[in-house]
Amino acid sequence: MASKRLHRAVLAALAFSSAPVALAGTIEFTPAPFPLTDTEKRSILTSDSAVVDGVQVQLGYNTILRSGDTAGNGTFGLLHDIDGHPLMAEDGSSYISNDNDFASILKGNDGKLYMVSHFESRPGAMYLTELNQNRQTGVLSAVQTRPLDFSAVRGGWVHCAGSVTPWGTHLGSEEYEPDAKQWRDGEISDYNAAMASYFGATPAQASSVVNPYDYGYPVEVQVSHFNDATVTKHYAMGRMALELGYVMPDNKTVYMSDDGTNVGLFRFVADTAGDLSSGSLWVARWSQKASASAGAADLDWVYLGHASSDEVAQWKDAYRFADIFDEADPIMDGEEDTGRCPASFTSINAGHNDGDHQCLKLRDVDGDGVIWKSDWNIASRLETRRWAAMQGGTTEFRKMEGITHDPDRNLVYLAISETDRGMLDFNRAGKTPPYVKYDIGGPNHMRITNGNACGTVYALQLDGNYTATHIFPLISGTPMTTDYGAAVDSPAFDGENKCDINGIANPDNITYMPGYNTLIIGEDTGSGHQNDMIWAYNFDSHSLTRIQTTPYGSETTSPYFYPNINGFAYLMSVVQHPYGESDTDKLEQPAEAFAYTGHFVFPAMDK
Repeated sequence: MASKRLHRAVLAALAFSSAPVALAGTIEFTPAPFPLTDTEKRSILTSDSAVVDGVQVQLGYNTILRSGDTAGNGTFGLLHDIDGHPLMAEDGSSYISNDNDFASILKGNDGKLYMVSHFESRPGAMYLTELNQNRQTGVLSAVQTRPLDFSAVRGGWVHCAGSVTPWGTHLGSEEYEPDAKQWRDGEISDYNAAMASYFGATPAQASSVVNPYDYGYPVEVQVSHFNDATVTKHYAMGRMALELGYVMPDNKTVYMSDDGTNVGLFRFVADTAGDLSSGSLWVARWSQKASASAGAADLDWVYLGHASSDEVAQWKDAYRFADIFDEADPIMDGEEDTGRCPASFTSINAGHNDGDHQCLKLRDVDGDGVIWKSDWNIASRLETRRWAAMQGGTTEFRKMEGITHDPDRNLVYLAISETDRGMLDFNRAGKTPPYVKYDIGGPNHMRITNGNACGTVYALQLDGNYTATHIFPLISGTPMTTDYGAAVDSPAFDGENKCDINGIANPDNITYMPGYNTLIIGEDTGSGHQNDMIWAYNFDSHSLTRIQTTPYGSETTSPYFYPNINGFAYLMSVVQHPYGESDTDKLEQPAEAFAYTGHFVFPAMDK
């Protein structure tokens, strides 16, 4: 009887998410062709057209810049060191990143249009590009571009997804924050050590030139004009593998997704609307209500304290991992980890090492003989995920990606690239249980039955204060093979696409079209789909329409919708690292690997 009640609860939540909403606009896309030939798999294919409010609109992908392109005096994607000198590749050429990611469209204080673009590398980069808007077609083109100066914040790190704040600034990210424990242990990974080049040092010198607590924060960019843009890291919001932060309409509440394995969902509430420099931080606790499908849960929120960015800026320079935590080895039974810790140590499994049981105890950080609230706050901002786990938050999510808000239903949508690992109950999608690595030592809040390596987009119900109270699946991919979590090998498996080609595979960045009942879903998939795609999900028909495909080895990044900019609507779309994630052997010309930053144009859609 209990399981039936839970099933009905999930169905009720799903019905709530798709309940009819009185909307002013309509949009219907023609499907983009599925790439079948080698030529098509090397191309960007798109919907030919869309019917917007009853009027057919011709569509196509409009490239603003590719990595390596010049505009004015700037070379798009050229990486620089702290002194502004170009970084050099091994062959002596300048290093240009093909890891284009989120790109925003902003209005400067001078009335011109600008784009702030991420490059997801170490060191990271953000570029400011002045845009020209064709008044007849709406197509955007680059006038001039330049790198933003991050020297005052000791560089940028793996700038991934982002958003635009309600007050018109760019809110960027720093993904896969470096594990500060590596600096204590003297075993810094090649991935983390790559940041040393920003300081003119070698990877072997990373321990002395790179401070891991400098990275992993939201980054806000305010643009006045081309030569005046302010870069601010909001240390008060916490440090994690930040995919992106998304600000709610109250201008205070920010949801932050934490990418990786055994990660958490965070919520920051600013003290003052439109000012993210100080506020309070929470982590979600998953209280499971259903285990079938992709699960469903009530969300409770664990308070992690209040801080200001000025305070955290001082803490990050003053403290190291060994100052914040004492660590002990887990209690073993022979070679088996019991999941328990010595007395006074807290058992957690939180991030960094693809499932890692740790036994931690907060130290007297201030050294005054007593562990005070100030010690808690230092841990909450410099070691946000670990401290969140120690306080009882859920750190079992896998590959938490894009976030967007649906004002028509007051829902937040959250992409989970894989329903797997810590989200399951001592198991892996498509593996033989038990698979204990991701649950050993943790509370095992998440016990979803059916692992799905094709991923799920979830919906979060919000209360009147924009606090999420419940989470449930909206749409999931369909595995074609047993190793991806399907019950049996599917006859539809074509040997190249392990997820059904008529559905999503590993959802990543997402954006909602307000008033038009449509959620845009981009993919970041390796073997799920050979060619990554962007989809339009219609809430009326509950159907998906493929609207873009990308070349071999690409990732779709930065789908982001703007309802009206000077009479035109825009859907941004970035094609990251062609031939870089898979099918690398198919690269024939170096220029094919250059990434694309571009967009679709529609008539204004702000009804």
